[in-house]
Amino acid sequence: MEAAARLERIAGIDGLICGLTFGKADMIRNLFKKPQPKVPASLAVSDVNAPEPSLWEPVSQACTQAQMEEPHYSHWCSLIRESPRMHRKQWEFAYILQALHMHDMVEEGRRGLGFGVGKEPLAAVFANRDVEILATDMTAEAAAGAGWIATNQHIDSKLLLNERGICDQEKFDRLVDFRFMDMNKIDRSLHGQFDFTWSACAFEHLGSIAQGLEFVANSVKCLKPGGIAVHTTEFNCSSNDDTVDNNPTVLFRKRDFEQLEQRLRKKGWEIEFNFNLGDKPLDLYVDVAPFKDNQHLKLQIEEYTVTSFGILVRRP
Repeated sequence: MEAAARLERIAGIDGLICGLTFGKADMIRNLFKKPQPKVPASLAVSDVNAPEPSLWEPVSQACTQAQMEEPHYSHWCSLIRESPRMHRKQWEFAYILQALHMHDMVEEGRRGLGFGVGKEPLAAVFANRDVEILATDMTAEAAAGAGWIATNQHIDSKLLLNERGICDQEKFDRLVDFRFMDMNKIDRSLHGQFDFTWSACAFEHLGSIAQGLEFVANSVKCLKPGGIAVHTTEFNCSSNDDTVDNNPTVLFRKRDFEQLEQRLRKKGWEIEFNFNLGDKPLDLYVDVAPFKDNQHLKLQIEEYTVTSFGILVRRP
């Protein structure tokens, strides 16, 4: 009886639709469609059908509020000597550390290569865990031309990499080495020498989107079999078409990363993307200059909404 009634109801709807103009018929049909989640224009490229990205088991993914609320986020913050806060730059360090930890890379005997390290604390965290590190950055002349010295984001020796006192100094000196290197011209002698490579918001500053993607591919060449490359960068949340390219800072689009995924998979390398950009209050809030020290997950650059995005690649 229930099935017969249901068929009668459907037939009645179809009959009603058949007697309407095309426009009104579409309106009736739409009433019976499953509603889809609404995506704000500022997050136009978000994949709302993908699961919420997790910091516990990271893939290539965006910074979201929910990840900062996971209990182990505060653990990584404590290791870099910071109090947890809702800031995308702090998330980048936590994401890199968690991604490497989940692949057993933050262990004694491992060897890591850092690009564009500036004054970041990660080299000291790795050394404190008995990991051997080669940290690299551009020359002082190149940094001055790019404005990094003026903004106090460049180093000319390894001394400042442990300025937070994270690692015993003697141990740090023994395990950490430093050299100048252009990220667009990675020394071929480094190929196949490292268990992991990393960079924190650096490869968007290489001159163009094409050069940034080329760097990611080249960084994987430095890995031993089974090695991990993990990098963070700037992601355009609001457009998969217009963006900032050929500029001191570029904004990568979803389609740029999809192109990177195809390129890396053709070489047999492993990468997985999650483009869900979150739907909690701070995921939907767009910070504008002057930027906050907290509540800073999304920001406006020119007319685009931007957030931090992590790239995670494994070389089999």
